[in-house]
Amino acid sequence: MNRREFLKKALLTGGVVGATTSLTAPAVHARKRYRWRMVTTWPPHFPVLGEGAEMLARLVEEMSEGRMRIRVYGGGELVPPLEAFDAVSQGIVEMGHGAAYYWAGKSPATQFFTSIPFGMNAQQMNAWLYAGEGLRLWEEVYAPFNLVPMPAGNTGVQMGGWFNKEINSIEDIKGLKMRIPGLGGKVISRAGGAAVLSAGGEIYTNLERGVIDATEWVGPYHDYLMGFYRIARYYYYPGWHEPGSVLEVFINKKRFEALPEDLQSIIRTAAYRTNIWMLSEFESKNYAYLKKLVEEHKVRLKRFPDDVLRAFKRYSEEVIEDVIAKDRMSKRVYESFRRFKRDISKWARVSEVAYYELMM
Repeated sequence: MNRREFLKKALLTGGVVGATTSLTAPAVHARKRYRWRMVTTWPPHFPVLGEGAEMLARLVEEMSEGRMRIRVYGGGELVPPLEAFDAVSQGIVEMGHGAAYYWAGKSPATQFFTSIPFGMNAQQMNAWLYAGEGLRLWEEVYAPFNLVPMPAGNTGVQMGGWFNKEINSIEDIKGLKMRIPGLGGKVISRAGGAAVLSAGGEIYTNLERGVIDATEWVGPYHDYLMGFYRIARYYYYPGWHEPGSVLEVFINKKRFEALPEDLQSIIRTAAYRTNIWMLSEFESKNYAYLKKLVEEHKVRLKRFPDDVLRAFKRYSEEVIEDVIAKDRMSKRVYESFRRFKRDISKWARVSEVAYYELMM
């Protein structure tokens, strides 16, 4: 009887183990794997900006334990840099990486999600996007294009740009051909200059050949890597046009929503991490490279005259009023931005600004 009881228990135990194995093992092996492509507006393996896109892809693969792999293509490898938006929108590829103000021709409201002249810095932009209504509005703007946007990097406060002549008054902007996108470009045009939009990989050649007379880009670290000090004499600050420029990853909406919820969360988390890494990378290296530019390469570092900055600010207000008067969505986005900036600026006066004054 003891022998029969033992065999009975063994069979029952074996049956349970067997049933558990047969139910769970196929589910593990049947997990779907995803192989996506990301196109960017940056040249292949571009320092910091392109590296941010590659980091995002790597993080997704690591966190998903290989279930999802994203191959990153630099601008021109699969599609031209400034056609990335359409390629993702149409489902030719699943993801893109760039800056929202490149797509102002698609919808004027897009440019408000990169940076606004005399607007908010990186910390404040993150607050508006993540804790205010900025990201919800951004998603609303991109929805008609079958896209889901996410912050995926920030340059911090930029420099004012590289010039081949001194800017002593607003009159010096007249006739100036400058590579500058977004609302800042419209300000230069209003001041009598000509704003030129070109991808990052084209700027050096255009400046060297005289296609443009000046360019803005990012800040000392990245500008040094771009080699602008070899072809431009004057380096101006502050970056009135881009005080906290948000970079983005944008995803085909249908493909994103078809993903399991855990993979959607993994992509969002990777974008968060990339956003913080990129800002940290620029902040940690900018001063060291500014010093190299000035001391080793004798770049002439200059501040825009106060009257020029006042003129830029006046023109910025006029440009924004023109945009929001013609586009209802732009008006909604900017009103949200303006309300948030008003309140956070009041807090900054007794926090950030007060501390900077003390620290300096």
